[in-house]
Amino acid sequence: MTRPIDAPPWDAPYRPEPNGPRDEGLEAGGAWRAHVAEALRGVQARDLTALSAAMEDDARRAGLTFPIEGGTETFHVDPVPRVLSAAQFATIERGVAQRIRALDAFVADVHGERRAIREGVVPERVIDTAEHHEPGAPPPPHGVWVALAGLDLVQDQQGEFLVLEDNARTPSGIAYTLAARALVEDVLGVEDVPARPLTGAMALLRETLEAAGGGAGANIIVLTDGPGSSAYWEHRTLAVHLDAPLVTHEDLALDAHRRLILRDAPQRPVDVVYRRTDGSSLAAPGHEKLLAADGLGIVNAFGTGVADDKLAHAYVEDLIRFYLREEPALRSVPTFDLADPRRREEALDRLGELVVKPRGGAGGQGVVIGPHAEQATLDALRTAIEQAPDQYVAQELVALSTHPTVVDGRLEPRHVDLRPFAFLRRVGGLDDARVLPGGLTRVALPAGSMVVNSSQDGGAKDTWVLR
Repeated sequence: MTRPIDAPPWDAPYRPEPNGPRDEGLEAGGAWRAHVAEALRGVQARDLTALSAAMEDDARRAGLTFPIEGGTETFHVDPVPRVLSAAQFATIERGVAQRIRALDAFVADVHGERRAIREGVVPERVIDTAEHHEPGAPPPPHGVWVALAGLDLVQDQQGEFLVLEDNARTPSGIAYTLAARALVEDVLGVEDVPARPLTGAMALLRETLEAAGGGAGANIIVLTDGPGSSAYWEHRTLAVHLDAPLVTHEDLALDAHRRLILRDAPQRPVDVVYRRTDGSSLAAPGHEKLLAADGLGIVNAFGTGVADDKLAHAYVEDLIRFYLREEPALRSVPTFDLADPRRREEALDRLGELVVKPRGGAGGQGVVIGPHAEQATLDALRTAIEQAPDQYVAQELVALSTHPTVVDGRLEPRHVDLRPFAFLRRVGGLDDARVLPGGLTRVALPAGSMVVNSSQDGGAKDTWVLR
C-alpha cells in the first residue's frame, strides 16, 4: 500500500526539538516536507535497525575507514539520505562555482599584482600573516591555482545556505561522497535513486587534473604521505579510480631535463601531481623535487592555502564583487576580523553569543561555541584574543539545520552540514567551473552536537539532489 506523500516515511515518530533549528525533514507545522517524503518512498517500509547494521557491515567489508585519534574506525554512513530539491541545489551550484572562480583570482592576485590589497579590498596583514601564505610559490604552468575546492555550507533557520569555511589546499571527501552513494544504493536496493547521478565524478576529476597538466592524456600521479596518512583510504581509492600511480616522495626523481619522473617508470615524465600530502608548505620535506621540476602541474598549486585561511574568509564576499563584478550567490557566515580594533571590541562584547575558532585550527579542534561554553572558558578565550587577536576568528552562531538520522533504531534529529566540490579548469582562455551534484553531507551523531567532523564522532549521509 502506497502512503500519501505527507505521511511520515517511517512508522516511528520523529520529533525535532521544539523551537529548535530548521529541520530538513519536517515543516514547522509538523508535516513532512513533500519533496523529502516523495524521494524517500522507496525506503519507507525498511527496518531502521536492520538498515544501519547492513550499512555498517557493507562499509566494513569495503574497508571504508576514517582516522581517529589512536587509529582508524569504520566510516559511519547513515542510511537515511539527505534530500535537496533541484531549486535548492541550483543556488548552491551557482554560488559554489562563483566562489571557486573568485578564490582562484584571489590567489593569482596575491602572487601577482596584489590589486585587492592596493585597492583596499583586503588588508595586507590578512595575507602576510596567513599560515599557508607562500610568497615564493611558482605560478601554475596552465593558469589555474585553485583547480579543486570543497566548501563547507550550513543551512540557517530561514533555509538559506551559507558558506562556513573554504577549503582550497587539499580538500578531502570526494571518495567518501562516492562511497556513501554506493552503500546507500546497495543496502537500500533502490532500483532508481531519484537523484542526479555521481557517475561522472571521476571523469570530472580526471579532466580537471589533465587540464592542470596540459590537456587530455596528461600523465597523472597521486602523491600521498603513505599508509600512515590520516586520509590514506581516500588517496588509495582515488588513485584506483583515476588509474594513476599512488606514490610518495621517495618514489620521485628528476631526469636530466629537470622533468619529474617515477623511479620505477623513468621513461614517461609526470605532467601533473594530485597532491594529497599533509605538508602543504613549500618548505615541507620532499617538496624540493616538485619545485625544481619544469612545467609540472600541481593540484592544488602551492600557495592556495591563503584562500582557505579562516581570516581571509571574512573578505570573500568583497573579493567576489571585486574580481567578478557580481553579487555573491551564496553569502558567508559573518566573520569578525579580530585584529581590527572595532570588530574585536564588538566580538568581545558578544563573546557568549559567537563561535570562536583558532585561525590555524582544523577538524573542529579548539572551537568554542559561546552559548555552550562555561564562563571560565570564555574568560580564558577573552585573554587569548586580547594577547593575539590575529590568531583567532569569530563567527556569528548559525544553528545548523537538523535532518532525520537513525539513532538506536529510531529517527532522531541531528545537525548536518554540506561539503560540495567544485572543479575549475581554463578552456579557451575562459574559466570552466563545475560542481558535483550534491557532495558530502556530514552529520554530528551525539545529541545536540554541532561539530560534524568525522574525527569527533561524526558520520555522513548520501546527498540526493532531485532531478
